[in-house]
Amino acid sequence: MKHYAMQLLAAWDSGHCIPLISAREKNFGWNDAYAVSAEIIRLRRARGEKPLGRKIGFTNRNIWPQYGATSPIWHPVYDRTLTRALNGSATLSLAGSCQPLIEPEIAFGLRGAPPLGCTDPAQMLHAIEWYAPSFEIVCCHFDGWKCTPAEFAADFSLHWHLIVGTPVPVNGASLDMLARQLGECSITLSKNGNAMDRGQGSNALDHPCLALAFLADILAKQTAFDGLAAGEIITTGTLTNALPIKAGETWQSLYQGLPGVAGITLTFTH
Repeated sequence: MKHYAMQLLAAWDSGHCIPLISAREKNFGWNDAYAVSAEIIRLRRARGEKPLGRKIGFTNRNIWPQYGATSPIWHPVYDRTLTRALNGSATLSLAGSCQPLIEPEIAFGLRGAPPLGCTDPAQMLHAIEWYAPSFEIVCCHFDGWKCTPAEFAADFSLHWHLIVGTPVPVNGASLDMLARQLGECSITLSKNGNAMDRGQGSNALDHPCLALAFLADILAKQTAFDGLAAGEIITTGTLTNALPIKAGETWQSLYQGLPGVAGITLTFTH
């Protein structure tokens, strides 16, 4: 799988597509995909990139038919693929991107390793230090976003860049209420002042905390990867459709019903 990892990393660096792996490896499956991912992580670390957290993709089952997705997927977020929009706004160059789309999400900062097998969002919040609005820019290095589910996972699980807004501390005295708000909050995604789509917190695997639970559980089975740890940033998946973007546009997320969170304004340049 090292050959495919090197091809995908070269495609990521250049912003170009590569031929389908599944056309060359007829039985390319999930184990192969994460073997490629493990090699990509090794290569990126070797050239000085530092993993700071994880992205979880395809937690919004509403968009699965569009992409042929069958399961959530994950990949690290690196120091070179993270921007903090602490004042609620940021600017990002799309140079080097490949078929980029924008996804409004909810990100968590981990206080510690989440419990395994957890199905209670309020219980999962004990492992979360803060929550924040986020934008993930996803890219696909297969033409037309047409590939197998395993290829999506191998392709960095589509991660290209993460923008995280101002963190809001989790108050341990009101976890039940916050859990409800995270699941019930609504979001409007706008481009140049025009609403493009709307969504809600429950679009991420029924609850953003349950998306985090999925990640913790799958990592417990994938022994080639480190488990989750304190300090990691986790973005939990798109709450709306993923929409195409280009330089010159300004996008905004507006959250309602989530204490302390307004949204992010993000402008794209060449």
